[in-house]
Amino acid sequence: MGKIFFLMGKSASGKDAIFKRLMEREDLQLANIVSYTTRPIRQKEQDGVEYHFCDEAEEERLEQAGKVIEKRIYQTQLGRWAYFTVDDGQVDLTKQNYLLIGTLVSYEKLASYYKKENVVPIYIEADDFTRLERAIRREHKQAAPKYDEVCRRFLADAEDFSAEKLSAAGVTNVFVNQGEITDTVDEIAAYIKDLCKKTLEL
Repeated sequence: MGKIFFLMGKSASGKDAIFKRLMEREDLQLANIVSYTTRPIRQKEQDGVEYHFCDEAEEERLEQAGKVIEKRIYQTQLGRWAYFTVDDGQVDLTKQNYLLIGTLVSYEKLASYYKKENVVPIYIEADDFTRLERAIRREHKQAAPKYDEVCRRFLADAEDFSAEKLSAAGVTNVFVNQGEITDTVDEIAAYIKDLCKKTLEL
């Protein structure tokens, strides 16, 4: 039986970069589950790669069809943004292991939908100074930087990923991304391979 390895962490913890590097590793053979969002596409993003970018009409159509597994709504400085995971045929746990990024709430909903033993949480951690510095630098590269949105996300993360909530959700697999990202990726990859090996031995 396959697993869904679920990456999560506060904004600018490095989870997106870690995700890409894990996906590139041939020794892991992980498949991506592409989530959906109504937020505007950013520079260098591709539809169907980072996300399936859609409008609110498509979001509603999928909701009405009973395809939405979990959804998060954010009232941002730029308007309402929805992020959601859809049961659109991407997942077959009898054949494959998967890698997905999301929030603590989305992890809990996927764990309920696909069963908790099949969804493995991986929490990426970095200190606040490092994250804020990364976030500002990343936003500065955008055509029209929105620093107020960076601040909103930074403050919201403190509540969304509080120690109490992580503990209540049973998230104990913590990987610190403070120094060389390669070291963090190698550590996570070793954990994934070890868990997959143990699963095959059962």
